Amino acid sequence: MKAITVHQTGGPEVMTYEDVPTPEPGKGQVLVKLAAAGVNFIDVYHRTGLYPKPLPFSPGVEGAGIVEAVGDGVDSVKVGDHVAYTGAPNSYAEYVVVPAGQLVPVHDGVNLTTAAAIMLQGMTAHYLLKSTYPLKAGETTLIHAAAGGVGLLLVQIAKKIGATVIGTVSTAEKEALARKAGADHIIRYTEADFEEETMRLTNDEGVDVVYDSVGKTTFEKSLNVLKMRGMLALFGQSSGKVPPVDLGILNSKGSLYVTRPSLFHYIAKRHELLWRSGELFDWLAADELDVRIDRELPLAEAAEAHRLLEGRHTAGKLLLIP
Repeated sequence: MKAITVHQTGGPEVMTYEDVPTPEPGKGQVLVKLAAAGVNFIDVYHRTGLYPKPLPFSPGVEGAGIVEAVGDGVDSVKVGDHVAYTGAPNSYAEYVVVPAGQLVPVHDGVNLTTAAAIMLQGMTAHYLLKSTYPLKAGETTLIHAAAGGVGLLLVQIAKKIGATVIGTVSTAEKEALARKAGADHIIRYTEADFEEETMRLTNDEGVDVVYDSVGKTTFEKSLNVLKMRGMLALFGQSSGKVPPVDLGILNSKGSLYVTRPSLFHYIAKRHELLWRSGELFDWLAADELDVRIDRELPLAEAAEAHRLLEGRHTAGKLLLIP
């Protein structure tokens, strides 16, 4: 089969498109013929070595497709089933082996490309809003990168909950996308200071929670816009790692909370995985949630996908099509 392989860490150019043996499912595993693989920032972290992996490896942790074969002891799925997953490695490929317990059924009315696009980013938005800081109707949130893949989903689900949403974006095009998703207020951080604007929009009260995937460049000001006992949910670091912090500032700024969550700690139990994915698929099937796919690229163009993602040239999801 064809797959993308990383033999040494580095820039997008280290990913090569080559022939590799088609894997076979072992006990408790399933072979999936991929319809699409999702591209995510964690793939970049693996490629660069920020999150080290043994070499060589195939990037990608998310996809959807059709069950091709099942290993011994698997009775939860059968050949021909439409399934999706996140968290299983080696997804930039034509076929992937996935532990049966990590697969979820794709609901009727949801196509496989949409399923691939929603798994990691959709469940990330779900756990942040439903579990990390359970947002409530009437509360106010600041969402950074509101026109990104996770950002657009966060905006939509936050509005379903009944919250007021302030989003940050970089361009007029991305502002339009975030507004279409339902954001109440948009701050173009390239033209205005998001701290000053957030405090103005909230009459100097601040927000209940900040959902921040940017990291280094937004961290301090994100703390500054929180209400007393507010929470900063730092779930990414697209601008770099946050430097070491004196935790005393959380006290001085109002007994604040900061958390650095990961999706995989919120879907480690199968009932949570099925709840989060199932609710997302229900919303999709009922047209209550829109997944914006920025573009679909051939698997061979994985390097270009990473360049687009790292350069912030995307608004929505990037998919690789085997």
